[in-house]
Parts: sequence; structure tokens; C-alpha cells
Amino acid sequence: MDNFDNNNMDNKPSQATSPLPHIEGHGGGSINFDKCGGLVPAIIQDADTRQVLMLGYMNPEAYEKTVTEGRVTFYSRTRQCLWTKGETSGYFLNVVSIKLDCDQDTLLIRVHPTGPVCHTGTDTCWGEENSVPRGSSTEDNPLLFLSDLQDFIEQRHREMPEGSYTTSLFREGLNRMAQKVGEEALELIIEACNGTDERMIYEGSDMLYHLIVLLTSKGLRIEQMAQELQERHQPGWKKH
Repeated sequence: MDNFDNNNMDNKPSQATSPLPHIEGHGGGSINFDKCGGLVPAIIQDADTRQVLMLGYMNPEAYEKTVTEGRVTFYSRTRQCLWTKGETSGYFLNVVSIKLDCDQDTLLIRVHPTGPVCHTGTDTCWGEENSVPRGSSTEDNPLLFLSDLQDFIEQRHREMPEGSYTTSLFREGLNRMAQKVGEEALELIIEACNGTDERMIYEGSDMLYHLIVLLTSKGLRIEQMAQELQERHQPGWKKH
């Protein structure tokens, strides 16, 4: 497979990621909108740089719209209506993850911004530069591309464009996606035992791509696997 998708992945649109399957948080509880009169603060953080970009507020409708569309939508206390960040400027906040704090009344939303966040034109609402530290860009650390790749695959899952190989996988269903992971894993093993390093990398990349497609179909992220491996690396970790 020379390309994972018939549509050009190099020209990835700066649009929203797919709907989030659930909210991460302490204790697995639901958001307490009643505590602050129907609203909860939402801290917006860049998923790559970890820079805090802005603070907004959400009511249940704004939260649901954010989850459904994958773009951050707030509730304007001044205008008393919903507003999607970027609907005027074109600089949207594409959601990567949502976490709920220990009191269940504050959200931490990690995003990929498509431009300056503040209405004044600065990267953040505090006038700070949202720069990527050395070693944190996809050029310096290609591992970070896996998150971008899943963002792209999630967009395919949401939009299901015709002529897309990724779309065809989603349409064929869970069993076919799982089968493809197995097929590519077998090809990886064959190349590892009897092939070249170059072909092993090639087939391993195919396997990883199909694994991310499978994860996306289940509402999961590649970062969750990385987090699992990170936890296993901690002293005292025991197998479940």
C-alpha cells in the first residue's frame, strides 16, 4: 500500500476532530453544571505545547455541541448564547481531549488551535507566545505525528468522503478493520524473519495505521496506549 488514503493526506484540512467518546475525569462522574448556576469554566490548553490558551464557560448545550462537532463551543455570558470559537475569525479550537477535575465542576480541554486564540491576535489571551519546545514538533519528533494521523482518520470517520480508503474501512465494519490489523501484523512478522529492515518498517507502518483506524472505530486514541505503556514503566506496576 503506497498511500493510506486515496485523498491526499499532505493537505490535511484544518477542521475539527471527530466526536469524543467520553469525558475523562476523577471518579468517572458527570459534570456538575448546577454548582455555578448552570455553567462550568473550561480551561483551553494546547495539546502539543501544554500552553494555556484561554478560559471560557460552557453550559450543557455548549458542551454537547463541542463533543458532537469536535470544535470548542462556549456559552457567552454577555450575549447569553452559544458561540463556537473561530466562527468569526476562522481560527477554530479542534478538540483532542476533555478532562473533568476532581470536583467535577471544571473542564480541561486540550486542543489543536488553527491560529491565534485571542481576539487581539495574540496566541493566548495573556499575550504569550504559544511556541513548540525543541523536540516537540513533528519534524523533531515524528512520534507526535501519530496524534495528527489519528486526528485525520477521525475526520474521515466523521465526514466519510467518497473515494477514501479510510472511509471504505469504516464502512466494511469492525470485523474487517480487526482482520486488517491481523493481516498487516503477519506481514510484519514475515518481513522481520525473512525480509529487509526497509520492508519491515513499511509493513509495520501499515499495521500501525490500521490499528489507529480500529481504535478510532472504538472511540479510543493512540495516546491511551502510550499512557498504558507509560504506566507499566512505573515502579510497582503489576499486570491486571
